[in-house]
Amino acid sequence: MNPGLFRHRITFQKYNESAVNENGFPLEESQRWQDVKTVWAMIKTLRGREYYEAATTQNENTVRFVVRYTVGITPDMRIQYKGRTFEILSVINDDERNVTMTIVAKEVM
Repeated sequence: MNPGLFRHRITFQKYNESAVNENGFPLEESQRWQDVKTVWAMIKTLRGREYYEAATTQNENTVRFVVRYTVGITPDMRIQYKGRTFEILSVINDDERNVTMTIVAKEVM
């Protein structure tokens, strides 16, 4: 594994349905996402057949994030990267070796 390829900083966020402000009132919908973990990632865009298959099913920007293996990352989370938001579609433990994970996500427009 070349650590120099992991040069993008991403943050995983989880939705907290019961989040309240300091007065006990529920937060707005957009403020209920709370940061869980910030990691270094390698970003890979889809190419060739992968790109065309993704383009036929949806008109969103689909991206693969490769991160070091981390316990607790689930598809009900989302990713923040440079002010952009990505919805996680799948989380794959590469070769079941607990070394890296590939996360397929689509950009929320």
